[in-house]
Amino acid sequence: MTNPNRVRRRFTPQQKEEAVALCLAEGLTCTAVAQRLGIPVSSLAKWVRQARIDRGELATPGQGPLTSEERAELVQLRRENRELRREKDFFRLAAAHFAKEQLPPRGFA
Repeated sequence: MTNPNRVRRRFTPQQKEEAVALCLAEGLTCTAVAQRLGIPVSSLAKWVRQARIDRGELATPGQGPLTSEERAELVQLRRENRELRREKDFFRLAAAHFAKEQLPPRGFA
């Protein structure tokens, strides 16, 4: 269970890059770097894994985990898709509304 009073720390992209570089370029373990920099080990491990994916070290292109660039593109495409669906639904409802107005009234005259 998480502590509601706990403040979530944010790290800049530069801080993340420097921590990942210590792990990858210097060959230090995630645990050693995390302790040295005061970063949660789990966060650093995620950053290192994503950096390896971005470098193509963990997967073949087109398969496996997404690179950061692919992930950003996916987010953008999903956002566009949601907007297009909203527009489609709006125009479908508008067309149904106007078509309903054009129909003659039902019933016996």
